Amino acid sequence: MFGGQSQFWMGGIHASNLVEISDDAERLDDGSFWAVMITFEGEALFGKFTDVTKENFPHHEWHPLQGNWTSSMTQSEYVEYVSSIRESIANGGVYQVNACRQLHQDLHSSNESLVGLFSELLKGNPAPHASYLRMDNLEIASASPELFLTRNGSSILTSPIKGTMTSEQNSFGEKDKAENLMIVDLMRNDLGRICVPGSVEVTELFRNEKHPGITHLVSDVKGELTRDIRWNEILAATTPPGSVSGAPKSSAISIIEEHEGARGPYCGALGWIHGDRAELSVAIRTFWSTGDSVLRFGTGAGITWGSDPDSEWEETQLKARHLISIAGGKL
Repeated sequence: MFGGQSQFWMGGIHASNLVEISDDAERLDDGSFWAVMITFEGEALFGKFTDVTKENFPHHEWHPLQGNWTSSMTQSEYVEYVSSIRESIANGGVYQVNACRQLHQDLHSSNESLVGLFSELLKGNPAPHASYLRMDNLEIASASPELFLTRNGSSILTSPIKGTMTSEQNSFGEKDKAENLMIVDLMRNDLGRICVPGSVEVTELFRNEKHPGITHLVSDVKGELTRDIRWNEILAATTPPGSVSGAPKSSAISIIEEHEGARGPYCGALGWIHGDRAELSVAIRTFWSTGDSVLRFGTGAGITWGSDPDSEWEETQLKARHLISIAGGKL
């Protein structure tokens, strides 16, 4: 049953009847079905559901927003942020940073839930890892195109996205490929901490994936997990996702914290874990609300030495434009 109660939906899997909420990753090893949300900063919200079925997400009404979206950074502030990252790269402190900003506006009183917005996202922006979560004071409607982790037994796979072009462009440039390769190396390193030595491999490099209005550059990294590994070890080694942090990850995170503050659910991990199976997305192209009647949305771009600050601002606009048009309001 869909409605105002706690629930989760992803890829046709609908979970209801929430019986436990925890922030302890050790609980994930009990073999039950858990909805998973881990913020970019590492704050976890795990929900144990007992009723899990396969069904389509039903249509709900959404009243398009009318107001202006407010950005956490102006264009000049974002351009300055990108320029400071390029300076850090020139000084050798970091190689790549994912620079983000957040948009927000008040929700209509008629939109008491994001189920209607999620219905519209499924219709107007179908995404391979779209998901909906309502639990505690958090509600998320995500149209994520990016797979963070999928697990089937001892096999684990990550598919980082790095590189974006419009439908008018014909091919990815060297900047996009270099950026993608940096994150592939980072994810190989992350998986190497939890996988059998020698088992981690890049099974596909530089795949084009088409999405509404844009095309992404995607690669696949796969490995075999070490025997008896636990979920808290897997998540500790891999979060936050490398594609939305940077390389080296620790240096990039320090820069992000200094300039952006807390991202919250945006750029975190979102999905489900059920025993030794799981599907977790990178929570990009994601709307969320925390019970304060404010709708939030994040957008960002990967910054390298070859980045043009004004072009990176335009990329954040490009990534937001279509989804904001579905929610309503002016960008």
